[in-house]
Amino acid sequence: MGAAELCIFGDSIGKGVILHPVTSRYEVIKLNLEKLFGRSKVKIQNYSLFGGTVAKALSQVKRHAPELAGYRNIFLEVGGNDCDFAWGEIAASPEREHQPRTPLGEFRNLYREIVGEIRTNGGNPIILTLPPLEPKRFFQWVSRGLDKDNVLRWLGDVDMIYRWQEMYNIEIMLLAGEMNVPLIDIRRAFLERSRYRDLICTDGIHPNSDGYLLIYKTIGEQYLNQYAFGNRELAIKENKDG
Repeated sequence: MGAAELCIFGDSIGKGVILHPVTSRYEVIKLNLEKLFGRSKVKIQNYSLFGGTVAKALSQVKRHAPELAGYRNIFLEVGGNDCDFAWGEIAASPEREHQPRTPLGEFRNLYREIVGEIRTNGGNPIILTLPPLEPKRFFQWVSRGLDKDNVLRWLGDVDMIYRWQEMYNIEIMLLAGEMNVPLIDIRRAFLERSRYRDLICTDGIHPNSDGYLLIYKTIGEQYLNQYAFGNRELAIKENKDG
């Protein structure tokens, strides 16, 4: 076992990126993950990338393949960038057909390859669902400086952004069931809140500090109670001893 016992491959949300409400610049939030996981000795190796996609995550997994067996579990958190579009191109030509960064079928196949690569190299993956975006804020953010009417004409309605992202989240959940991969549903933790929008930054996609607190709390609780060490009893014992 190396210095870290857990590992994560993800995008900017896996990395902990927020949009500062005053400067409108992206920065990485700093929270006490050890406290949130309920143990004093937990160490996490984070390979998440700002702008990360499922293809980039696969590349990272392959690059670090020799070390994967050394982690107790490997968290996967991707999809938010894969379902995104080139909004400038849409604004310029709303009458054309436009494809997301990673089409859904390709997303499914690459995600399946990630899971297979991890298992082939002795790792134990855990999949995270996508936190929900806030469509109105997201629309305003991605269309700033663009012809908003053209973007909206292509979309049909602003809520289409939410529904499109939901398709990728459903694909993630189906894949977890198909490949028998443990799933931690952080999306549900948001949607159970009557005002989940209060947990999202002004860009409509990144959680704010309270949103990240909810994410890490949800992961910590579900991991310790269900998945740590692959055995519930051992997880409970470790939590008490720690």
